[in-house]
Amino acid sequence: MNKIPLIGLTEKELQDVAVSLGMPRFVGRQIAQWIYQKGATGFEEMANLSKKNKMLLEEQYCVGRIAPTASQKSVDGTVKYLFPVAGGRQVESVYIPDKDRATLCVSSQSGCKMNCYFCATGKMGFKSQLTAAEIINQILSIPPVPAKGEAPMAPLTNVVFMGMGEPLDNFGAVSRVIEILTAPWGLAWSPKRITVSTVGKLPELKDLLEKTQVHVAISVHTADSRERASMMPAQKAFPLQSVMQLLSGYDFSHQRRLSLEYIMWKGVNDDIAHANQLIRLIGNLDCRVNLIRYHAIEGIDLKPCTEERMIMFRNVLNQHGITATIRTSRGEDIMAACGMLANKTKH
Repeated sequence: MNKIPLIGLTEKELQDVAVSLGMPRFVGRQIAQWIYQKGATGFEEMANLSKKNKMLLEEQYCVGRIAPTASQKSVDGTVKYLFPVAGGRQVESVYIPDKDRATLCVSSQSGCKMNCYFCATGKMGFKSQLTAAEIINQILSIPPVPAKGEAPMAPLTNVVFMGMGEPLDNFGAVSRVIEILTAPWGLAWSPKRITVSTVGKLPELKDLLEKTQVHVAISVHTADSRERASMMPAQKAFPLQSVMQLLSGYDFSHQRRLSLEYIMWKGVNDDIAHANQLIRLIGNLDCRVNLIRYHAIEGIDLKPCTEERMIMFRNVLNQHGITATIRTSRGEDIMAACGMLANKTKH
């Protein structure tokens, strides 16, 4: 019999599990603490549960933690992990250490429906939605316990939903994971440690803005509607102007941050005219722009623009009062950089 994983369940659901097995409700709270706060991987670790209750849980349930099956380390310290998910599939997560931060780039789907022209994950097509258990497992399992003699890796400080898949196309599972990450009974993180990246899928974007306080990143890449539609089919269903109109109704001037992601391609979207289009699109919206170097993908006839062009583009935005930065590329040598996740290994 396949046992039911408990990770991915809320405190209330864990209390319901306890009650269904004839235990007091408080046992569910204890299980939540062991799983989410103490990092337990099995019932035997849960010291304040009785032997009888552990045996009852073992009959039908498991904690559900699954270690990554493989990893690759970049020359820059970035590590890409491979996790098994249902259906014999695998997804990738990327651990990015940077001074006093350690960020995990998390996958929310196997493959992706959005089919953006420039993205390796999109070229896979859509395979499956990840469950909340499969998503939170990536977060709970990274960094792994070091092997004997190995130095421990820095604990996670931030999570970004920027891995495989469109997070808002799996909003039910993603919002549940956000609840687990931020709830007092869960990991008790500040929502400011979490960023959700999206092409701008409506109306789920509105739900994310209303129901959470996490940071939001919008994949823009060009402010030209026709050009964007040719690169990103989602533009037809969720026009960028509609997305920006929705965003304009929210306050990003305090702790919550809005970022616009802008991959730069040589001779496509890297000139002054495109910078000015982006400036007009932003208007008075309080946001920052992340300029991202394109990472070449096999079979795609796009090239990264020059560093000089990126600096020029950034400076034009800065001169118009828009905070723009050039994102440092990480993990390209192990195919872990932005847009490269497709369960492929570079040797």
